[in-house]
Amino acid sequence: MGNRAIITTPERELGLYLHWNGGRDTVEPLLKYCELKGYRSPKSDPSYAFARMTQVMGNFFGGTLSVGIMPYTTDEAMDPGDNGIYVIDGWEIADHLRTEYDEDWKAVGMRSLEPCEEYDEHEFDDMLRAFDAAMPAGEQLGDYLFAEEVPIGEVSVGDMAYVAKYEAAPTLVAIAGIGRGTVRGRDVTGVPFADLYGGGGDNLNNYLEGPTVRVLR
Repeated sequence: MGNRAIITTPERELGLYLHWNGGRDTVEPLLKYCELKGYRSPKSDPSYAFARMTQVMGNFFGGTLSVGIMPYTTDEAMDPGDNGIYVIDGWEIADHLRTEYDEDWKAVGMRSLEPCEEYDEHEFDDMLRAFDAAMPAGEQLGDYLFAEEVPIGEVSVGDMAYVAKYEAAPTLVAIAGIGRGTVRGRDVTGVPFADLYGGGGDNLNNYLEGPTVRVLR
């Protein structure tokens, strides 16, 4: 018995096997959690991405079973039954190939071609919290999971914003000011900055990056 699934990419090079929690109600929060953690995408670095997904699920399951990673062969050979195969593009589900054992086909040991019902027992936010709680304390995202994502132009002085660090937990910082003019050849007009490294608005490293930022309000 199990609630199995395989996760792969359009290239069909690697497969992540889940013996339990193979429903979309777990797989979609898993992908979102990996995205929020800033892990390298399966598009850019599939071997690293699959290792991190395995790490998150291994922490969640505990023990030494229930999750595995393997070379991918064919859809027919890899199909575990239950929830079937999720094909992910980046951190999104691009396709879901499902089969189910029904009573008529069980008698001859074959699968029917009818898709099974998708599991919908776990709330998305609850799964994000569960994944985070299973991570080592220094790697947990905490309130960052549910911080409000706003356009960077809507951030104000005094807001508490999260600054993402490369492969590290985001840091909560106070917005110290809004840029004006040019700093080291870059127009920073309207871009918020925090005094992370000293120098305030004169230090380009203090400016937030990206079109949006997560703010705790």
